[in-house]
Amino acid sequence: MDTERQHLAGVIEGDDLALQALLLAAHTMEALHTAGIHFAEVLQSGPPWMENFWITITSVADPKCIFTVCFPLAYFLDRKVGVAVLWVGLVAEWLNVVFKWFLFGERPFWWIHESGFASRQPLTLRQFPVSCETGPGSPSGHCMITGAALWPLVTALTALASRHSKSLVLKLIPFSAYTLLLLAVGLSRVFVLAHFPHQVLGGIVAGAALGWGLQAHIPATRSLGFFAATSLGLLLGSVALHRLMVAAGVDIDWSIRLATAWCKDPSWLRLDTRPFASICRVAGSSLGLGLAAGDPQRWDKPLPPRQRAACAVLALAAVRGLQHIPQPQQVTLWYASSFLKYTAGPGMVAVLLPRIARTVIRPQSPPHAE
Repeated sequence: MDTERQHLAGVIEGDDLALQALLLAAHTMEALHTAGIHFAEVLQSGPPWMENFWITITSVADPKCIFTVCFPLAYFLDRKVGVAVLWVGLVAEWLNVVFKWFLFGERPFWWIHESGFASRQPLTLRQFPVSCETGPGSPSGHCMITGAALWPLVTALTALASRHSKSLVLKLIPFSAYTLLLLAVGLSRVFVLAHFPHQVLGGIVAGAALGWGLQAHIPATRSLGFFAATSLGLLLGSVALHRLMVAAGVDIDWSIRLATAWCKDPSWLRLDTRPFASICRVAGSSLGLGLAAGDPQRWDKPLPPRQRAACAVLALAAVRGLQHIPQPQQVTLWYASSFLKYTAGPGMVAVLLPRIARTVIRPQSPPHAE
């Protein structure tokens, strides 16, 4: 009997410790969220001209820009750097989706209502068209994906500066700009009520760590089969994880409902902010890299500087134009068309445009000797 009582007392004590740990975690998150809301208020109370600045920063650092702007520019600066930017970016975005599914991060624009915070004290916070992200909030995708994808580019620029100059200031410029950019992106995400400060910090740390860890493992010379298998694995792995969580009773689409309920303007809700939009983007980009890698003339003869500059301009215009092609309104068809767009992008950049450049901008022949 005494043994049973001791066992029961131990179970009760263990339950009390678990309950205390849960209460402490809840109290800590409440404090972080509250502090984040007050910080957002301070940012939004700044000079009116700062509003356009923050919105511009958060738009420029949209993860889609890694695929449609940074990759084309980096590719024609250096092929391996371009592949690294796209590869690290798509891996980081896939991991960001997985982290968000498991961490269940709130977003400020709905948390102030769901928690009752807005009813307890007056708030002057505003939403913007870029506020209404529909996925969970932790960690920040803008910070994590941008931080990871730009790491290979910043490293390459630092190495380039080191080869051409002994100035320490010049060598520090790329990483200084990288740090300031991520800081500005993080503040912009807090300003528009898309993230809390701790989610931004987590995204920056995770992004830098991924960029540093993955840059030495870039599959620049792998075959089409490798990239096709990766694309299929990312897509099917995401679907399987989603189904497993649903089967386990996890409400994995909770954030979409909260975003729909508390977004000020329904037109601000966009399909491209949903988790599966990110999955289609990374799976399509991986397959697109494979199509580029399978080109028999892919990297045998590097383009001269003039042709690379022309290709960079054409690539930006072509990839951005590709993104503006209208997509179906039906959700499944929208996902499918998004997958195809991001599959076509790397092929256009790495195969089609270089071939056009070689054909149109031919090197001048030396004059004949008389």
